Amino acid sequence: MSGHIGRAVRAVLYQVLGAALLTPVAVVLGLAVLSEPTPARVLVLWAACLPASVLLALAPLVRRIEITALAELLDVQVSDRADRVYLVALTSLHLYGGATLGAGVLMLSPGLVRLGDLTLWRDSPAVQAEPLAAVLALAAAMVAAGFGQRWAARRLLRAEPSRMLEELGRRQALALELHDAVGHALSVVLVQGMAAQAALQRPAPRPEQATRSLEHLLDTARAAQEDLDVLLGVLDAGEAARTPTLDSLHTLTRGLDVHVNAGPLDRIPPATSRTAYAIAREALTNALCHGSGPVTLDVDTDAPGELVLTVENATTGSPAAPAGHRRGLTGMRMRARLAGGTCTTRQAETTWRVEARLPL
Repeated sequence: MSGHIGRAVRAVLYQVLGAALLTPVAVVLGLAVLSEPTPARVLVLWAACLPASVLLALAPLVRRIEITALAELLDVQVSDRADRVYLVALTSLHLYGGATLGAGVLMLSPGLVRLGDLTLWRDSPAVQAEPLAAVLALAAAMVAAGFGQRWAARRLLRAEPSRMLEELGRRQALALELHDAVGHALSVVLVQGMAAQAALQRPAPRPEQATRSLEHLLDTARAAQEDLDVLLGVLDAGEAARTPTLDSLHTLTRGLDVHVNAGPLDRIPPATSRTAYAIAREALTNALCHGSGPVTLDVDTDAPGELVLTVENATTGSPAAPAGHRRGLTGMRMRARLAGGTCTTRQAETTWRVEARLPL
């Protein structure tokens, strides 16, 4: 109940703020129009306040106030890159609606003064009932207007271009994260399963080696299940996916024939570390799927102002990424580019090399 009351109060305050912002302009217009206060002139003043609201909404300061008011009073979050046309429309609606209701308050002000007269309540309660009903109706109108403007703001911002681009980017990032995480896990499971099978099919079976491979397989499957749960939770919550950092390299390479050479990781910014981890994960996935023999992974932080990540593996001489597996290579390049760096891939004879350079 208290939550509903709080939202109603904030809706009324939102209308009061709109009236306060437009009041100086409305007063200037009133001095010009209401030389003789007639119903027709009042109507002209009310109509003139609409273009005045639009012009006032074009001011950057007023739009910043509107963004804060939407967030604090109506629980509507506005993107930092919101289109100005949408913000001007929302602000104009706020100013014009608030000013209209504020004018209603001014018209009822004599009745508001009488409502505080206890003697009049005792002697003529019927006389007080009319202004009280008008005040309650106006308060209800302000609450309804606030809720209506919140609905309109959410509908407008949902269709606003920057919000749609953000949603598209979030979905693409989530799809890329899902591809990388699940793809890597499936590759590790395949490699470890084949290793266990080979250990058991030898003329002299080696059950201890098969057991180790199966343990790594189970660990990877559990981790993949946890990653999938996290990603599904991110999808439900509408947030951005969070990739692990380079501090998790030991988990990424556990049980694999990967030689890791890493410099100090503590001075790498978290965002850069997450990007480097994601690129390393996809590079290892490609190496497991299309390469042969051991993999070398180097993380060099000694280069001035940048992190250099290198992944090398032997190949059989064929392209390391067939046409059906180009999504991972595209994802690595996209991640590096979004971080302000580069990611290149090349094959020299029987060696496949991935090199990412990311700014620190």
